Amino acid sequence: MLIYHITSRQEWTAQKPQKIYVSTGYAQDKFIHCSTAAQVWPVANNFYFGVRDLVVLQIDTDRLEVQPVFENLEGGSELFPHLYSPIPIAAVRKAVEFYIGPEQR
Repeated sequence: MLIYHITSRQEWTAQKPQKIYVSTGYAQDKFIHCSTAAQVWPVANNFYFGVRDLVVLQIDTDRLEVQPVFENLEGGSELFPHLYSPIPIAAVRKAVEFYIGPEQR
């Protein structure tokens, strides 16, 4: 299965040599926020509209040591994949530059 994580190009590039990726919110949240393919655009629209220099990481869950937990911690019915461990760089199939602005709405 493939899941996706949106991050800054700078954060991704800085962590690649370390062989693991940990999002900036991990220390506080204790997990990495991810999305299914169908959730990427709505999440980007809600949280990253107009933000430049983003990448979407395509993560192969077969390459993860800890599988995602599908849950909604805000009480909604839509379930989102959360990773309760860092992401091994080897699990990232690709990182695609990403921007959502007025022309994508």
